[in-house]
Parts: sequence; structure tokens; C-alpha cells
Amino acid sequence: MKLKKNDMVLVTAGKDKGKKGKVLKTFPTSQQVIVEGVNYSSKAVRPNQQNPQGGFAKIESRIHVSNVQLICPKTGKPTRIGYQVLANGEKERISKKSQEII
Repeated sequence: MKLKKNDMVLVTAGKDKGKKGKVLKTFPTSQQVIVEGVNYSSKAVRPNQQNPQGGFAKIESRIHVSNVQLICPKTGKPTRIGYQVLANGEKERISKKSQEII
């Protein structure tokens, strides 16, 4: 999976299409991510000491990586991710649009 935690992404499909957010958590085995402020779902919460009323809580749900696209830090536009091997043998992620290291 090419996305990492703290990457800024744009949602390209689904009910939140067009929204931008930061990747909070990645799930490489299922190819999913949790994006800040995107794909909210309601969860029933039982009454407890912190929340004596109980009720419903809105939480961010997972979204598949095929439905998000990385935003290039230099241009601010959505881009695909490529890889480049540097002279010292390190492998770096690069933006396909600007060819800059991410």
C-alpha cells in the first residue's frame, strides 16, 4: 500500500467525494485507511460514567485506498504515487505529477 499515516488525501468516490483529510490509520492487509472527517458512521453507546446519557456517537469508518488519492505537497493537486531508488540505495515515494519526493 502506497499511502502512509499523516498523508493528505482527496476522496475520489463515495458519499464524501471531493473532501480532503489526513490519513489517521492504515490497514495494509485489507487495503483500507481511516481519513479524518470522512465516512462517518453512527455507533450506539451505552450509558457509562463519562457519558451518563448514552446515545449515539459519530466515528470515522474505513475507506478503501482505491477511493482516495494523495495530494501532492508541492502543487496541492491530486497525484499518483511512484517510487524512485536513490544513489545510496534508498527507495523514496515520488509524485507522478511534479516528480518531487514526498
